[in-house]
Amino acid sequence: MSDWLATACVLCENNCGIEVKLAADGRHIEKVRGDEAHPGSKGYLCQKASRVDHYQNGIDRVKQPLKRQADGSFLPIDWETAIHEIADRFAAVRDQYGGDKIMYYGGGGQGNHLPGAYGFTTVAALGGRYRSNALAQEKTGEAWVAASMFGAYARTGDFEDCEVAIFIGKNPWHSHGVQRARVALREIAKDENRTLVVFDPRVSETAELADIHVRVKPGTDAWALAALLAMQIQEGLLHREWIAAHVNGFDEIEARFATVDVAAYCEYAGVPVQQIRELAHRISTAESVAWYEDLGTQMNRNSTLVSYLHRLNWLATGSFGKRGSQFIPNAMRPLVSGNASLARRSPVADVPLLGGMVPCNVIAEEILSDHPDRYRAMLIETANPAHSLADTSSFIKALHELELVVVIDVAMTETARHADYVLPVATQYEKSEATFFNFEFPHNYFHLRHPIMPPPEDADVLIEAEIHARLIEAMEQMPPEVDELKQLVADKGIDAFAEAYANAAQANPKLRKLEPVVVYRALADALPAGCGQAAALWSVAHFVARREGQALNDAGIEGEGVDLGNRFFHAILENDRGLIFSSESHDKSWQRVKTADGKIDAVINELFPALDALVDGPEKITSDEFPYVLSAGERRAYTANTVLRGAAWRKKDPEGALRVSPQDADSLNVKSGDQVRLSTSSGST
Repeated sequence: MSDWLATACVLCENNCGIEVKLAADGRHIEKVRGDEAHPGSKGYLCQKASRVDHYQNGIDRVKQPLKRQADGSFLPIDWETAIHEIADRFAAVRDQYGGDKIMYYGGGGQGNHLPGAYGFTTVAALGGRYRSNALAQEKTGEAWVAASMFGAYARTGDFEDCEVAIFIGKNPWHSHGVQRARVALREIAKDENRTLVVFDPRVSETAELADIHVRVKPGTDAWALAALLAMQIQEGLLHREWIAAHVNGFDEIEARFATVDVAAYCEYAGVPVQQIRELAHRISTAESVAWYEDLGTQMNRNSTLVSYLHRLNWLATGSFGKRGSQFIPNAMRPLVSGNASLARRSPVADVPLLGGMVPCNVIAEEILSDHPDRYRAMLIETANPAHSLADTSSFIKALHELELVVVIDVAMTETARHADYVLPVATQYEKSEATFFNFEFPHNYFHLRHPIMPPPEDADVLIEAEIHARLIEAMEQMPPEVDELKQLVADKGIDAFAEAYANAAQANPKLRKLEPVVVYRALADALPAGCGQAAALWSVAHFVARREGQALNDAGIEGEGVDLGNRFFHAILENDRGLIFSSESHDKSWQRVKTADGKIDAVINELFPALDALVDGPEKITSDEFPYVLSAGERRAYTANTVLRGAAWRKKDPEGALRVSPQDADSLNVKSGDQVRLSTSSGST
């Protein structure tokens, strides 16, 4: 095959547009290049994309439904048997313990987000209420802070236009998160009028470019950010006029930080006072400051407090709602819940469900108890918690205490090996797919990728939407109106669906409860070949049209009301390289602040005890028995979270060596390239 096919890289959240050439067999990706026509990446590419064939043709591909046997082995079974047995066993758990004892873990892997629309529907049909995924390890604390202050998920900044760029616990040279990251970093670093700032214990690739590298001790970002805020307050550097116009409660913040011992906090963080003073004065005089925190702090000590201190520094510098600063984008769908309430709690550990999700690190505890409300079954989709969660041995033990574990995935993952059933799905290049990490502003884009190859001939796989539709049908939960709606679409086309569906849903509210699979069953046959899973985007398109019609119009998608929603849906389907769907001015972010009076709330009372506790310095977390701290998950030139772990796809560092500080290495007489035994309280390797 000689034609270049449009798709995207699936190895980080940016999902850059790529063009690929397939080998003669039509199932291997032979060449990769950047897609100049992609509205986000515009031809940009890093080296990771060159290895996507290792994802497509990786080891341990699951090619037929599997059922676990008594001896722990797996037996291939047909789809009809798998669907009906799983439906019956889930129903049995519901009938004996209650549907709320069935938990869903998943909602879309890296760039594999459309299943998230369908996955929880099966559990919801059974009465399930609890869910979790990797975001509950990373982003829910940040999202709760943002919801408390802004009433929405205010997350990142305008690095294309900013005067000062600040990255906290992030190395965008490898982790990206910013479009065309390496180009953007170089542009900032080379411009004498702009300043690049990095908070990182290590001299990362981004830190090497930085004008100011705040080299904090691991896990002490809270003290460094508190010192920075206190310095601005104590040296009269606040943007007072902006704060008075846009912020509630900042006087209480001033009072708390007016007496902070900046020198002591800097000592706790291991950073020079003069460096924090220099940074405070630089950001106070800048026209614009863009900020970005990421997993280096969010998977670390005091992560939620860091998110709060980070945003208080936004307010001190007036960094919101203007060019080159922070913004709230017109997202296709909110990434996590914008609810700041702590009322919803997990049934056993009684912890708050930030972002509506059970914190990952209490899931095993929730199961390994004698509490009557403990979870009894799990549906795990496009996720591998037996590899990615903390204390995996406890999580694996918990899996074996459940009545039923069903895994839906491409590969025989560590989690799948402990499941009762494993259901195989098409890869991201064998079906239509998309990402919802679309946070660009003021021009935002969306990319529905069409399939570029079929599954292997010996693979009996389905797409996730079809699996969930079949499960709901096997449970006899599919509303009878679906057949009529499907026939209507066949006779009159997709545009006739909206009115008929609205009328049917008014008469039978169950259609709304099961909307993703209802819409899939009604529309899939009318969509372009291989794009059935994109049916979930019909609801999304109409959601955006109702809320942000002007932004769509300004991006060239004309119409209003239902007609606009239909036009947007068609535009998504037709633009297989992506499209700009939202164009707006920088001040539009203020309309997305959903507090009572439209101002930002600086006070989060629940976090004041944690703020006050900073005065005592960092808690000691090492001991004589375990004198070091293990921090896993660093992104490097050829790593991509836990998506791919085979050494064959990594051109550099095939062993995946851990880093250790030179001083610690010298004390242990360890040289680069040596093998060592690493022991924790949970195990040894």
